[in-house]
Amino acid sequence: MTEASSANSSRRHHWRRGVVELAALFTTAAVADALADALGFSGPALLCAAALAVSGFHIRWSRRHENAPPPTDTGAAASSSTAGPEARGPETTLWRMRTTVRDEPGSLAALCTALAAWRVDILSLQTHPLSDGTVDEFLLRAPTAVQPEELTRAVSGAGGARTWLERADAHDLVDAPTRMLGLATRTALDSAELPLALRQLLGRCTIHSVPARSLSGQPLAEQVPVEGVLEEHLMKFRDPSGGSLTIERPQLPFTPTEFARVRALTELDNRLGQRVPPRRDVLTLPEGNEITIRRAGPSDQVAAREMHDRCSSGTLDLRYHGPVSDADRYLGHLLSPRFGRTLAVETASGRLVALGHLLWDGDETEVALLVEDAWQQRGIGAELLRRLVAMAAEAGCDSVYAITQASNTGMVAAMRGLGLPLDYQIEEGTLVITARPAPLPARHEAREIIRVRDGSGRR
Repeated sequence: MTEASSANSSRRHHWRRGVVELAALFTTAAVADALADALGFSGPALLCAAALAVSGFHIRWSRRHENAPPPTDTGAAASSSTAGPEARGPETTLWRMRTTVRDEPGSLAALCTALAAWRVDILSLQTHPLSDGTVDEFLLRAPTAVQPEELTRAVSGAGGARTWLERADAHDLVDAPTRMLGLATRTALDSAELPLALRQLLGRCTIHSVPARSLSGQPLAEQVPVEGVLEEHLMKFRDPSGGSLTIERPQLPFTPTEFARVRALTELDNRLGQRVPPRRDVLTLPEGNEITIRRAGPSDQVAAREMHDRCSSGTLDLRYHGPVSDADRYLGHLLSPRFGRTLAVETASGRLVALGHLLWDGDETEVALLVEDAWQQRGIGAELLRRLVAMAAEAGCDSVYAITQASNTGMVAAMRGLGLPLDYQIEEGTLVITARPAPLPARHEAREIIRVRDGSGRR
């Protein structure tokens, strides 16, 4: 039923009700007059009483029908259920957009009007105040047929400047306060999560963690003020160990609001100190021995040095690609959650027999393995590598590389065992194998039994 026919039906309904009410009024008056003559009552008094009774009944009846639910329009429901894709509207795409506008009344309204002309739905809006204007950050749902160039031109015509646009996904639908709470929780639980949280907060950026001193003791990190440094495309913060944290984003300037959010996360990380999740996985090897795989941290340096002492010089050389005497000096950097994640393998007696490292290297990620000689050829290295690459996939890393030697057949075989496309390059006499991580399913082989314990050791 159209709106016009519905209105006409409503007018006919009110006209008929008016005629019925008028007829009832005259009938009431006639009955009251007849009763007054027959019983000898006062005519005006009886007429007033009857009028009051009829009015009360009428009011109650009207309210009852006004509050009744409207009749079901089965025709509209049927047409909606049988509507095709065209009736449900065009396909849409999510976009993240930033643009700078003048800080004056009406500037935001002009942007919204320009976007509405292209049938663009604004899902969320954040404002980043600047000294000479405001950066408005939008999450948009636009028809897929609308090209990004058309959106950019529309925004520029409405007064937006330095407009930036990129595709978004379902994760961007989370509002800013909820996202910040989630990132703060991740950072509080694990020191290694800070670089990943910053990437999720800032988008595509490069993060460099520089230690205070080199392995030889030479100063490396510059002295960063306590409050940090904000430049157009660069931010710097002080590391609690004396090093520095540098974040770069050439494609998009940082705003003071982003700087404040990053500083809050780094201050939280600094206050909580080094921390590693207590999760432990117990793996039964083919010969029946149980080993425990867990996250490692700075507290494992003594056990790692003892493992170095039990490793042959050939094993250490394949792992560190340099003088064996320098191996112990790398441990402080490798076991720090500031620079990545480390998995440790322990025997049932608590002896450390293997380490696997996932190291953040700017935009890239490196994996490295060290398995004690007596525990090699048992699948420990392959299991560590699989878990490390799965961590890289969860962190959103585009690629993972391993630096080794062509003679290190164990590492080459473990990389091939991932089932991922691999690239091989020879650089300065070493072999660099690069894999592009993807979600890897957990292996369920008859000879392996994996049980998970919580931090208290309960199964």
